Amino acid sequence: MKVLFVEPPKDLWFVMGDYLPPPYGIIQLAAYLEQHDGNVETEVLDCNAQHVGWKDLKRCIEKSNPDIVASSSLATCNAYVVVRTLETAKSVNPSILTVAGGQHFTATAKESLERYPDIDVVVRGEGERTLKDLAQHVQMKVGFANVEGISFRKEGEIVHGHDRPLIGDLEELPYPGYHLVKHSIHKYHFAAMAGRDAPYVLIEGSRGCGHQCTFCTQWRHWQGRCRSKSPKRIVDEMEFCYRRYGSRFIWLTDDNLGVGTRVRDLADQLMLRNIPSDLMWFVQARCDDVIRNKKILGKLRKSGLRWVLLGVENSDPTTLANFKKDATPQYAKEAVDLLKRNDILAHAMFIIGSECECPLEFTYYSVLS
Repeated sequence: MKVLFVEPPKDLWFVMGDYLPPPYGIIQLAAYLEQHDGNVETEVLDCNAQHVGWKDLKRCIEKSNPDIVASSSLATCNAYVVVRTLETAKSVNPSILTVAGGQHFTATAKESLERYPDIDVVVRGEGERTLKDLAQHVQMKVGFANVEGISFRKEGEIVHGHDRPLIGDLEELPYPGYHLVKHSIHKYHFAAMAGRDAPYVLIEGSRGCGHQCTFCTQWRHWQGRCRSKSPKRIVDEMEFCYRRYGSRFIWLTDDNLGVGTRVRDLADQLMLRNIPSDLMWFVQARCDDVIRNKKILGKLRKSGLRWVLLGVENSDPTTLANFKKDATPQYAKEAVDLLKRNDILAHAMFIIGSECECPLEFTYYSVLS
């Protein structure tokens, strides 16, 4: 049996500038499926890196001849290209099982199956075990009623399987399957920060967040839990990508860097490996956590941390309180000052147009250093 994972043709987010990221979600899923089911052949098609348009996509699916097509998804902004990808697969062969997942389709499983007949299955929540289970049921040619974590149609009715428990230990996951896109890996870049010649990869150190900000879907998607890999495992993956694929710029995709010994140990592990100084990494962080980490910011910089995306969100204390952000505007100023003093670029992220702002009023802070 064959599963084709597709990163659809799409316009890249102009805000990021000259930017081409690897399709992290699907290469992680593909690597897990490859590790746990030797009867499944996996293929990853990154349409953006391989310059595959919609007409070419149809030919690529025909050539691949898969039993299952699973599209990269993640967020609402990508929903329509996911649907178009799965429509294309069905136009090639109506018997192909089409699968969507990610946060948008998890939250709208019923509505998506009602509206888009070319979606056969929605994988809800964490996808690795669910997709493996689904693939095994396809091979056995039995129904999906016992597969946890999916929504699908049965005799015209939409069926929602039981929620699947989250993976207890993220370190049981394989390294992301960059070998499945090895012919494109030199193309992934983030020019604004590291130039076009610094191969760019993503690595996941944790899933979820301990906070519950009202504007954020992440903590809800991960069931209000935060699970982390050990600093050693995170650095193992960083070093692997550096030495095997020449990766020089790494996004540690954690929803929030956090504080405490885990962060300190991450920096210590990186410096112990004697990885050359051309390795750079960046991460998202709360302003208050940057302040709590102020004593180790210098160490983090020495370990290669060059850029922090700060969750500033808003300049109004009332709005921040409504967001349940548990922060003040002063935190933002202090966090930016600390990062600048340690030669780490501070990139502030804002939410424009909250429900409590009518008319819209904003105080602009120049915090991008």
